[in-house]
Amino acid sequence: MDDAQFQRWLDSYVDAWRTYDPAAIGDLFSDDVEYRYHPWDDPIRGRPALVEGWLSARDEPGSWTAEYRPWLVAGDDAVAVGVSRYLRADGEIDREYHNVFLCRFEGEGLCREFTELFLERESA
Repeated sequence: MDDAQFQRWLDSYVDAWRTYDPAAIGDLFSDDVEYRYHPWDDPIRGRPALVEGWLSARDEPGSWTAEYRPWLVAGDDAVAVGVSRYLRADGEIDREYHNVFLCRFEGEGLCREFTELFLERESA
């Protein structure tokens, strides 16, 4: 894994979130993935369970924006940082989160461990 490969993976992650295409979601992760929405969570284990979880908690189209970039890539381990914004109906920002993704990849470029950390930006 290098920075360019990880950026492509992150872009595909956002595209899969946007479309909720089960194949696009599954194509990001290994068969035996362990995925955590929070670091203290028991992981969701396995690609089918992960795809099902994504599909059961959909965000409305156009209700969010997201941009992530590699912060560190070291062998099969990678850390991304970025921002997710949830929008009101008028397009203004309702909530904004700073995100950190802790990822571990297997040789084929599929993520086998994913942990998300996020902090909500306080309103001014």
